Amino acid sequence: MSGPHQPQLARIQANGVSLAYAEWHAHLRGAEPTLLFVHATGFHSRVWDQLISHLPARHIIAIDQRGHGRSETTEINGWPVFGRDLAAFVAALDLSRLVGVGHSMGAHALVQAAALEAGRFERLALIDPVIASPAAYHLAPPFAPGQMHPAAKRQSRFESPQAMIDRFAQRPPYTLFHPAALRDYCEHGLLPAPDGDGCVLACSPLTEASVYMNGRTNAGVYASVRALEIPVLIVRAKLPPPDRHVFDYSSSPTWPGLVGEFRRAREVHLPECTHFLPMECPAEVAALLREALALPAGTP
Repeated sequence: MSGPHQPQLARIQANGVSLAYAEWHAHLRGAEPTLLFVHATGFHSRVWDQLISHLPARHIIAIDQRGHGRSETTEINGWPVFGRDLAAFVAALDLSRLVGVGHSMGAHALVQAAALEAGRFERLALIDPVIASPAAYHLAPPFAPGQMHPAAKRQSRFESPQAMIDRFAQRPPYTLFHPAALRDYCEHGLLPAPDGDGCVLACSPLTEASVYMNGRTNAGVYASVRALEIPVLIVRAKLPPPDRHVFDYSSSPTWPGLVGEFRRAREVHLPECTHFLPMECPAEVAALLREALALPAGTP
């Protein structure tokens, strides 16, 4: 797949798994810092397409994390593995001068990866990075023994990408997505069903649920937060209501005090946006990135 707005698709072995990724403008590698995009739970590398379309031509890589997109699926027992995957991924590709841009769990993983491979990263942009307060990681799990996250019951089979689009366009939070971002999510988030009957989600409902259920398994993320010496931008969505359920990701799950834990961080709060803001308002988030990274306007 190639073209002015289409990336090259590839995969590489890192940290014991096969990781797929999309790459834009490989010929520009080294000319400017490389932008590394890391998606949220249940998503994939191509949910960034609309945001990337508002950025100037740069060397860009967007990864499919394990269990997502075209990457290998494995059992997931904790969030630290995602940071180790990213660290091994950038080392395997020998990437340097990296600007990491992550959303939700992907942003969380970037913090750990940047601490593990500190010499490869120049700065981070963390979009609602799902890092709770330090005390929250020592509380009892927010679910009963044997309880499963509701994502496990998601519909996993669709007749076609269009059938998925038609279904999700009427269901929150997807009703808030930019229409093109919803199409990207659906078209690139399905794989041919093994039995040949339609398509199935590339990130299975059980995989997605297991990631959510393990969201408080990485208390060590604060060691990574405090080790980073590079500039960090945090973009945080609207504040949650007082009675927010732990499984509700419509508002921000990021601790408001997080910005003060980094050595060099600043925060932008978007009180009108949900946690899904890269897909909800890709142009606005791209503008924030351009400002933070001193990038001119343009399209790849």
